[in-house]
Amino acid sequence: MKLSFKNRIALYNLMAVAAIISVVFWVVYEVVFHTAFSHLDQDIRAEYDDVIRSLGFEGDSIIVAQIAEWEEQEHEVEEINPTFLQLTDKNGKLLFRSSNLITDRFLYTAALWNPLFYNTSLKKQPIRLGQFPLKNDKGEIIGQLSIGISRAESTVVLKNLRTTLFIAFPLTLLILYFAVSIAAARSIAPVQKLIRGTQAIDETNVNTRLALPPNEDEVRQLAQAFNDLLQRIENSFNREKQFTSDASHELRTPLTAIRGILEVLIRKPRTTEHYEDKIGQVIREIDKMQLLLDRLLQLARLQSGAISPQKQSVSLYALLEALKTGMLKELIARQMNLLIDIQPDAAVMANVAFLEIMISNLLENSLKYGSENGYIYCTWDETARALTIADDGPGIPAEQVPFLFNQFYRADASRSSHVPGSGLGLSIVQKIAMLEHIAISVKSDVGKGMVLTLKFL
Repeated sequence: MKLSFKNRIALYNLMAVAAIISVVFWVVYEVVFHTAFSHLDQDIRAEYDDVIRSLGFEGDSIIVAQIAEWEEQEHEVEEINPTFLQLTDKNGKLLFRSSNLITDRFLYTAALWNPLFYNTSLKKQPIRLGQFPLKNDKGEIIGQLSIGISRAESTVVLKNLRTTLFIAFPLTLLILYFAVSIAAARSIAPVQKLIRGTQAIDETNVNTRLALPPNEDEVRQLAQAFNDLLQRIENSFNREKQFTSDASHELRTPLTAIRGILEVLIRKPRTTEHYEDKIGQVIREIDKMQLLLDRLLQLARLQSGAISPQKQSVSLYALLEALKTGMLKELIARQMNLLIDIQPDAAVMANVAFLEIMISNLLENSLKYGSENGYIYCTWDETARALTIADDGPGIPAEQVPFLFNQFYRADASRSSHVPGSGLGLSIVQKIAMLEHIAISVKSDVGKGMVLTLKFL
């Protein structure tokens, strides 16, 4: 059975209240039950005190001192609430019983050392019976006194109480159900308002925010959580729009160059050397597009979360030496020197392919933006477990540092045609760092170069 949220709240509250009412009713009944029979037991004890004064004890014998008291009218006839008396010796032999027990007798309870009270019946009449052991001066049991009184009134009271509670229980639950349903409807009204508000939001008005309820409660926290979610979605939309715009711009540049080159070529016949030169330019522009597409594919794979890297021990010195060999041509072209100050046994736990991409992108960044005839300095701090890559380039303003890892972001100092790049390298580095649980930090200022630090956690 499927119930609405409101009805589930009402049902769960009703079940809790039903359990509480059941316990309360049970406690009330038990208190009345024990109170009623406690009064009967007190009456039986009072009767016992009266009767015991009429008895005498000599050895194993029981002597009835005031037989006239035992033959009072209350014991001779069956009254509305009569008292029944029975006296037996230690073997259960009947010594005396009241006239209203002429045709009946109470059962003898053997090995009775302490007074015993329990419910029984006599002539179809409910009886509360008390049985007392009779002891002589030596503490020996020489007989047993049984005193019974009617519990008809107590039985009627308890029966009426049970009937009242059984009738009151479902009626109370029925009334509570309607009351709880109304309260539940009022309680979830703000939630329903939030539902209507969220249903009205789509991609065309994602900047809309839900109105916060006035009360500082969980519903307000839920509304605030929705608004925070909407803000993240809006930011994601804006990033996607910016990504599309930036990607289009980055692709348009080489496409425009290719088109321009080809349009020049078809205007008139050219020499073979000229065709070769222009075709070389076209190939370089295609290489730029290929690099951009490769970076976009890497970024997409990282952002999808589908990659689960396998870590192993990686030698930093060997990795950097291999990357230096691969970059040797570019280093010579810019007359830059890559200095590696790392012990040969320095190693970290990481995915080899990912770590190579990270460090390669960082070195390429320093190579592009470092000063010609300058250096790139790589050091390893074993204590801090940190790899540092520094250059002596122009640096960037400190306020631009937080944006370095944004997709397609390029600091103003680097926005020139002679500095190639897609603006995705550092973004890929950040994604891999998050995936590999590597902390990355940047320190830079104008004229002071840039220092990038990878801290292996």
